[in-house]
Amino acid sequence: MAEDVFKALADPTRRRILDELVERDGQTLFEICARLVNKHGLGMSRQAISQHLAVLESAGLVVSRREGRYKFHDLNTEPLERIATRWLRPDAPESTP
Repeated sequence: MAEDVFKALADPTRRRILDELVERDGQTLFEICARLVNKHGLGMSRQAISQHLAVLESAGLVVSRREGRYKFHDLNTEPLERIATRWLRPDAPESTP
């Protein structure tokens, strides 16, 4: 699981997506694409951003929920907290090997 998190964080576009979700949680794919273009000049296709979101979801860093026709993406900091705990509080038991 930690390997998936590190892999997801290795890409700068995925880090920017997480930055945008930190700033405003619960965004649709369209909103994320618009913010990446307007704030960072990243003119990527929605399909490319969707693939980045899929990587972030598989790492557990983003969770999505459907409301009607819209799919909202929320940041999940739990995987990051587990990694930080590993080194900041080494006496804490690890939840995953």
